[in-house]
Amino acid sequence: MEPSLIKKRKTPIRAPKGRLVVKIGSALLVDDRTGEIRHEWLNKLADDIADLKNKGKEVLIVSSGAIAVGSQHLGINQQILKLEEKQAAAATGQIRLAHAYETALARHSITVAQILLSPGDTEERRRHLNARATLTTLLKLGVIPVINENDTVTTKEIRFGDNDRLGARVAQMISADTLILLSDVDGLYERDPKKDPSAKHIENVERISPEIIAMAGVAGTNYASGGMITKLEAAKIATSAGCRMAIVAGKIMNPLAALENGARCTWFQASSTPRGARKRWIASAINPNGAIFLDEGAMKALYSGRSILPAGILEVTGSFKRGDLVTVLSSNGDELAKGLVAYSASDAMMIKGHKSREIESILGYRGRDELIHRDDLVLNE
Repeated sequence: MEPSLIKKRKTPIRAPKGRLVVKIGSALLVDDRTGEIRHEWLNKLADDIADLKNKGKEVLIVSSGAIAVGSQHLGINQQILKLEEKQAAAATGQIRLAHAYETALARHSITVAQILLSPGDTEERRRHLNARATLTTLLKLGVIPVINENDTVTTKEIRFGDNDRLGARVAQMISADTLILLSDVDGLYERDPKKDPSAKHIENVERISPEIIAMAGVAGTNYASGGMITKLEAAKIATSAGCRMAIVAGKIMNPLAALENGARCTWFQASSTPRGARKRWIASAINPNGAIFLDEGAMKALYSGRSILPAGILEVTGSFKRGDLVTVLSSNGDELAKGLVAYSASDAMMIKGHKSREIESILGYRGRDELIHRDDLVLNE
């Protein structure tokens, strides 16, 4: 094993600020014998989450378990469900799960919100922006979003383990700094520990190399299929977005507190910050959908690290929608930067040259004050 790929574990979740996504597997939340929600365990998890919020963390939950809970309530065998039965179970189980989270966190006067996402909500740009805006607003209001895949209307077979990837997509979407996969395993091993008890536990992974991927086992085994392979896929998504990730055993009481106190796990380190990863993506994009031209004042603001406001826009060209990539140009046409625009081309034409406070009266709705926020801007070198 290359020594640069695996090192001693770094300090876990003790940073006072930041965003944390916690993914909870069905095996932790639902008793596999009775199909009932493990309320005592959930209450202890809620205690951990309240403690993190008190320390300044913003917390989001990605939760499995709707199908398992719904199947038990409907009296159907979840091991042999048809697609439409899985959808019906998910529809029933979501209500019961949401109520369980609401009750557990209400003990700490924390409000929860249920969010159901489909793959398109994380991958299609405008739907991504809408979902990001909703989640960000909830976090600003002190709400804990409880997120699940929208299994009730999916047209594809529902696969166990998909919420690992969903957790990573959510972390990527909202620029989280940490993703925690609470699982029935305590991390990555060199080999399947159920088959080889002597397999070495891996504490820290600096880079997800082919050698690391090989540790997940052969697809089709219990260790690999729907298990460690999907977790490593999640790690790729998260770490490339500047978000570190941990796999930790979650069946114990207060699993997040245990992790904070150094419980055994595997950490996957990000190569940059979420903001840095976002900036790199913008800088590497090669197909802008339009351009905006700046006046002298807007250029000064740009180079001093501030956002671009509508008041500083001289002209708008191209056909772009909200969230598209545009080129930022000087009045002479020199390329200055690239950025993700907060308004469509038609709306940008209407508000160019105007103060941000005038946006609502011009467009009939109040969007962002900035045409391009500084976090969505990358200057040319």
